[in-house]
Amino acid sequence: MAFEGLTDKLQGAFKKLSGKGKLTEQDVKAAMREVRMALLEADVNFLVVKDFVKKVTERAVGQEILSSLTPSQQVIKIVNEELTQLMGGQNAKLSYSPMAPTIYMLCGLQGAGKTTMAAKLGNMIKKGGKKPLLVACDVYRPAAIKQLQVVGGQVGVEVFERGQGNPVEIAKEAIDYARYYGRDPVIIDTAGRLHIDENLMQELRDVRDAVHPQEILLVVDAMTGQDAVTVADTFNKQLGVDGVILTKLDGDTRGGAAISVRAVTGKPIKFAGIGEKLTDVEAFHPDRMASRILGMGDVLSLIEKAQETIDEKAATDLARKMRTNSFTLEDYLDQLRQLSKMGSIKDVLKMIPGVGGKLKDVDIDEDKVVKAQKKNEAIILSMTRMERRNPDILNASRKRRIAAGSGATVQEVNLLLKQFDQARSMMKQMMGGGKRGKMRIPFGGKFPQA
Repeated sequence: MAFEGLTDKLQGAFKKLSGKGKLTEQDVKAAMREVRMALLEADVNFLVVKDFVKKVTERAVGQEILSSLTPSQQVIKIVNEELTQLMGGQNAKLSYSPMAPTIYMLCGLQGAGKTTMAAKLGNMIKKGGKKPLLVACDVYRPAAIKQLQVVGGQVGVEVFERGQGNPVEIAKEAIDYARYYGRDPVIIDTAGRLHIDENLMQELRDVRDAVHPQEILLVVDAMTGQDAVTVADTFNKQLGVDGVILTKLDGDTRGGAAISVRAVTGKPIKFAGIGEKLTDVEAFHPDRMASRILGMGDVLSLIEKAQETIDEKAATDLARKMRTNSFTLEDYLDQLRQLSKMGSIKDVLKMIPGVGGKLKDVDIDEDKVVKAQKKNEAIILSMTRMERRNPDILNASRKRRIAAGSGATVQEVNLLLKQFDQARSMMKQMMGGGKRGKMRIPFGGKFPQA
């Protein structure tokens, strides 16, 4: 997972400050030496590290410690704020043209993941109610057009292609097509190379000058570290880019590219690819990413992930059933299915403040979790409707029948029922013993009223 090594080293540096009543200049400088080494080992640009450490040191030395914070917390607060600013300060959203269609042009080296990212962006934009069009302008790489058609089809986004023709003419035809059929925005997937060359850059400039994109988005592979930063800087100088998309961020335990790109190029990171699935893309929020780097979790992203996954009507129905204490095994099965859509259990847990750092030595077997979820689903589906809605009637003979029907053991049936009872009890506590309106949620939220 991204930043895993960096997070561990930063937490180790800050831990040495805990217990001190006041920060001295020596304390700060000692901590900053470790922070500097941690950032350099994470493949962050040397000049970026130098400037970052200087700013943090200047703010921390001699600063009055807030009464509510320990010295280590004060340093973490400063580092968090500076990291956020280093990565752009705030989320940079896509801009839209006042005249449809809005055109986004994706560029980057071969292998960075442009084609897959085009489909991911199209899918994300489609969920917002628009009708995007993907355009196949990579006419050189074998099967590139077919790949775009396949991933576009998987997310239900139309693909415009004209075979191995002229990329500039294909792009112009696609814009005319989009205007005629009401497709907006247009996402152009351009050709890449194994390395930057003049022919590539000239072709990209020709496409840019022909269609005048609203934004040129550079796709770079986060796993290439400082090479990704160098590529971003070169593309920006020769082509002019409006934003960067980092792919494979989930596979880079160092994360140096994410920290360096904005500082070196001056261009914001707009999106991050966090997995292989076509739904594994998220808007890049510098403040949230800084919190993740420091092991502080990312509650807002967790909430957004839940909102994308959980059906609003189902959530309202669940709230009503929680208030009336009528939560059944059918509802429990729905919740298991919703949670499985949120992705990796470990990645979800890392977004919870205070939990991520404790997972370092915990081995979560995702395959085992999935198998257990499927086994539980089979057990519940082997029950009659009456049994699912009234689990208290499940006696020994019924349990044996359910176990035989689901390929489980009676012990596994009993374990599922125990987990269900625990979930029901927890929900009852959250509802304040079942009394309407008295929810006990730590962050002060409320379920929607039915």
